[in-house]
Amino acid sequence: MSLPKDTIASIEANIGGVIRGQGAVLRRLLAAYAAGGHVLLEDLPGTGKTTLAKALAVSIGAKFKRVQFTPDLLPSDILGVSVYNPRDQSFEFHQGPIFTNILLADEINRASPRTQSALLEVMAEGQVSIEGRTWKLDDFFVIATQNPVEFRGTYPLPEAQMDRFAACLSLGYVDAQTEADVVSAQELAHPLASLSACASGESIAALRAAVGSVRMSAEVRAYAVDLVRATRTAAGVALGAGPRASIALTRTAQALALFDDAGFVHPEHVREMAVAVIAHRLVIDSQAKFSGMTGRKLVEELLDRVPVPA
Repeated sequence: MSLPKDTIASIEANIGGVIRGQGAVLRRLLAAYAAGGHVLLEDLPGTGKTTLAKALAVSIGAKFKRVQFTPDLLPSDILGVSVYNPRDQSFEFHQGPIFTNILLADEINRASPRTQSALLEVMAEGQVSIEGRTWKLDDFFVIATQNPVEFRGTYPLPEAQMDRFAACLSLGYVDAQTEADVVSAQELAHPLASLSACASGESIAALRAAVGSVRMSAEVRAYAVDLVRATRTAAGVALGAGPRASIALTRTAQALALFDDAGFVHPEHVREMAVAVIAHRLVIDSQAKFSGMTGRKLVEELLDRVPVPA
């Protein structure tokens, strides 16, 4: 079985053949995945969000399901429902798309809060409770997408839902040459069609287990916690990040250190993940928001202000 750092390098190279020019975003997404978190992709249409999710699933040989979130979607459409079987005169439970390894919740903010809440338990606890029964979902990963500039017919994700995502990432547009390469690569067939698995379930399990064993000094851990705690007293913030952000920040920093074969977590690993992990959890008050303040800007300011351990 390959070493964890070799496993992640193989996955990065495999997905990189399909998603071009997005190495930094891919690295952070894989850090969240290896750390056992979930990812929200907030970006414009056509930037490769769905392709990225599918490429990851194929690369690790995982079961993949996609749910298009719409206003009329019900929780049972995600979780599953019991159907009466007249032959046996009993109800049979039919599993919904949540019973998978990687779930793409496409345009998640188009569904009602009631439907969005169907994901809360599984994202936090790795289990689903339906009709008095509980199922454990192993190796479960949510990639949710939403369009940041489309507000008609949408339901903003509540704070509790946003806090379930370890990281919020944005692919953005690539440069002109990379975009030309993407167009050229799809002239005959989509690159996904020729993609194959490059990692086994055993190697993925070893990768996730190895993340927790990466050493982190008390000083670096305190630095990560200080960054998160600073959001709670920052001017213009109505709601700062909670302890779940501290956990996600330290875990994803450990994953990056593992990817780099560093042996222990450096402050730069924490800094690399800080915006992606913290910014989407913040609620900026209306006056600060009117002045142009965003969660991202605030975290970038804190990175300049909070002392970095030597």
